[in-house]
Amino acid sequence: MSREAELIAAMTPLIADLAEDGNGAVALAGSRGKGWSDAQSDFDFRVYADAYHGPDVRQTAAWRRFDAALRDWQAEGVRMDGVWMRRYAGVQRDLDSWLAGIVVPKSFEWTIWGYHLPTDLASQQIIADPSGLLASWKQQLAQYPEALRASVLRQYMDVLRYWARDYHYESKVVRRDLVFLVGLTGKLANAILQTVFAFNRVYFPGDGWNLPMAAELERLPPNFLQRMTAILEPGQDPDPWRRQRTELIGLIADLEAMIAA
Repeated sequence: MSREAELIAAMTPLIADLAEDGNGAVALAGSRGKGWSDAQSDFDFRVYADAYHGPDVRQTAAWRRFDAALRDWQAEGVRMDGVWMRRYAGVQRDLDSWLAGIVVPKSFEWTIWGYHLPTDLASQQIIADPSGLLASWKQQLAQYPEALRASVLRQYMDVLRYWARDYHYESKVVRRDLVFLVGLTGKLANAILQTVFAFNRVYFPGDGWNLPMAAELERLPPNFLQRMTAILEPGQDPDPWRRQRTELIGLIADLEAMIAA
């Protein structure tokens, strides 16, 4: 048995027991769920249930057993922060909105551009699913929802068109307003990646592995990976911020043409 399989086998019953009925659904998400893990990846466990032991689950015997095992694995060098406890009803409510094309924004400290529920549910590795709900959600997301695609394309192309034409961007380049420019570069990079994934009917991967996963998409602007890399690594040429802005505007124009074709 591999070390990962050993960890999953040991932690799954302890995680499932956090549920009020002791039978929570357990999944592994993040880069391991997507199949993109490496030596730096941690273990992102999820547990789903109608309710949890309580009123404060962290004061219960079930939590103490889970926490003791967690600490033992951490002491052996396993990267695992804990477990995200979620209620079926809340996830279902948010998923219904996403499927209808209504993005449900959620921000957490561990995300850069927010939490994307469809990505999480569609890519997570199901370990225990007593009610079959996790498999049902995965099935609902097997085909990218057209309403969501239209909504994402509209939202992020509006952002890209605005900044491609707005004079404030040029002004910040002339002034070398570095904090603004760094922030805007991240904003536009996110909007571009959101657009290309939605255009290809592939769920946005979240904060990690964006460019390598984008490189596997079927339809992209010409030389997309190389151009994005050059944009994000402006280098030491005499006017890197002006070059970066020019390249971003050119890439946005190519995105518009690709979508319109």
